[in-house]
Amino acid sequence: MKEIKLDILAFGAHPDDVELGCGGTLAKEISLGKKVGIIDLTRGELGTRGSVETRNKESQAASKIIGVSVRENLDFRDGFFVNDELHQMEIIKFIRKYKPEIILCNAQDDRHIDHPKGANLVSDSCFLSGLSKIKTELNDVSQNEWRPKNVYHYIQWKNSSPDFLVDISGFIDVKLDAIKAYSSQFYNPNSVEPETLISKKNFLNDVINRSADLGRLIGVDNAEGFTSRKLIGVKRLDSLI
Repeated sequence: MKEIKLDILAFGAHPDDVELGCGGTLAKEISLGKKVGIIDLTRGELGTRGSVETRNKESQAASKIIGVSVRENLDFRDGFFVNDELHQMEIIKFIRKYKPEIILCNAQDDRHIDHPKGANLVSDSCFLSGLSKIKTELNDVSQNEWRPKNVYHYIQWKNSSPDFLVDISGFIDVKLDAIKAYSSQFYNPNSVEPETLISKKNFLNDVINRSADLGRLIGVDNAEGFTSRKLIGVKRLDSLI
């Protein structure tokens, strides 16, 4: 079977990271005809609420809501994966498998230790994936080098200053529906599990308020913020909002 070439590949340290960080952007790009995929680094097995089996089902439901072409999980250890050769080589295989032009990944600075670790791991892997002397195989097939054109980091818990904002007006409901697919993780008045920072009733309101506030800054209804390790160029002045 011929591999799918993706336009955008989004990585998350845990299932639900992508939905929270850039779910609206992915839904918008898909509506514009882009092929998009998600790769979760872990199963979120250390999460206070829910189980691995539950999270698996929830992530598949969220994927359908957003409309992604593929979703995979690398089964790294939640809380304990590291940025080393072993983990980099696994990510390189999937970058070369899907050949994305753009990669989105975790925040560079954030409350959860896996988020900056995931950000550095994916970013470093993107560079290494472009080196022809690094040899990889997937399913017994040799792979060619591939380096994405751009790597961007979505904003997570911390209110980091974004380098740019994406207008997601019209897609905030899709984002929220995808987040709510993780019903074990977020507010549920009938849940008997321990309360967490993200299971509080106000958390989803905070997601809405942040997107509205970021949208306000560029004169639209809703937006998502991203940071970039390199300068961002535009071909024309009128390509800006």
